[in-house]
Amino acid sequence: MKFIKISILLVVLCVSAFTAVHKFYLSVTQIEYVQDKQSVQIISRIFMDDFENLLRERYDKTINLDDDKKAPIVDDYIQKYLAERIKIKINGKDVNFNFIGKDTDLDVMKVYLEIEGIKEIHSFQITNKVLFDLFDEQQNMVKLKINALFKNYLLTSQNDNAVLNFD
Repeated sequence: MKFIKISILLVVLCVSAFTAVHKFYLSVTQIEYVQDKQSVQIISRIFMDDFENLLRERYDKTINLDDDKKAPIVDDYIQKYLAERIKIKINGKDVNFNFIGKDTDLDVMKVYLEIEGIKEIHSFQITNKVLFDLFDEQQNMVKLKINALFKNYLLTSQNDNAVLNFD
C-alpha cells in the first residue's frame, strides 16, 4: 500500500512539474467589417508580460506598459511593432491600419486598430506574426466577422497567413 501511495505521489509530482515548465503563448485578434461605417475594426489581445518583454528587447529596456508618463512613447512602439508584424490585404491590395489606442484587462493588453474607407470586401488576407520573433511556440488566433461570415484561424510561425474569399 505504501508503494502505491509513493508511486501516485511521484506521478503527480512529475506531471505537475512538467506542466509548470510549459507556458502557453497565444494572442487573439478579432476583426469585424462594419459595412455601414465602411470600416474594418480590429481588437488584438496580447499578454502584457510577453508584449512588454518583446518591446524591451526591441526598443527600450526600461519600458513599462503600465507607466502612464511614457504612454505616448509606448504607443509609438506598439504601433511600429504591429505595423511590421500584421499585414492586411483587402481585395488584393495592401492596406494600412490606424492605431486607435490600447487598454488593459488584468494581464492582457487590448490594442484597437481600424482600417477606414472600405466600401466592400471580396477578399481578405491577414498575416499575423505578432510575438513569433520572441516565442517559437506562439500562436495567434484570428477571428473574422466579414459579410455575415464568421471564420476562425489559428496561425503559427509555420503558417502565419489566412485568406477569406467571397467571390
